[in-house]
Amino acid sequence: MIGITSYGAYIPRLRLDRMSIFQAMGWFAPAIMMVAQGHRSMCNWDEDSITMAVAASRDCLCGREKKDLDGLFLASTTLPFADRQNAGIVSTALNLKENILTSDFTSAQKAGTSALVAALEAVRGGSMKNILVTAADRRETKTAYFYEMWFGDGAASVAVGDKDVIAEYKGSYSVSYDFVDHYRGALKKYDYVCEERLVRDE
Repeated sequence: MIGITSYGAYIPRLRLDRMSIFQAMGWFAPAIMMVAQGHRSMCNWDEDSITMAVAASRDCLCGREKKDLDGLFLASTTLPFADRQNAGIVSTALNLKENILTSDFTSAQKAGTSALVAALEAVRGGSMKNILVTAADRRETKTAYFYEMWFGDGAASVAVGDKDVIAEYKGSYSVSYDFVDHYRGALKKYDYVCEERLVRDE
């Protein structure tokens, strides 16, 4: 039997009051009042997707043998390095063994589930026994935008293997459609979002 063997998470301590966003920018976008309740998590100045991934991974690996890990998959759409393996940095920060497979999964919001399925299939195929999958994001948005209210920073990690399974993997099914409801260009800081009416109709 294969599946998830442990899990962990990390949410930054800082919180941003959504009402404070409305109080500062409601004159420009009064509609955001509709979602100006509660708080959202927010990274501190020294936190990013890598540091959050490390924290979640430490929580996941608490009480487990790190030397048993054969791979580490990191999923994020907001990795700090474009031409440096971010998963390798996480592996080093966790003090994992050198002969470990590390890989970045990025460029799509399905990166986390893609990394998880890839890890589970690798374990089912027998090429590896234990893989750590961690996902983290620190998405930025334009000011006075609905996504500024909705996005929150955080990370989650799961270990997959064939022993001490707490959630069995039965299989997966995937489809791939280039449905462009939003995107972020390679040289852009923020998402470009299509008109919501057109997205709903499609």
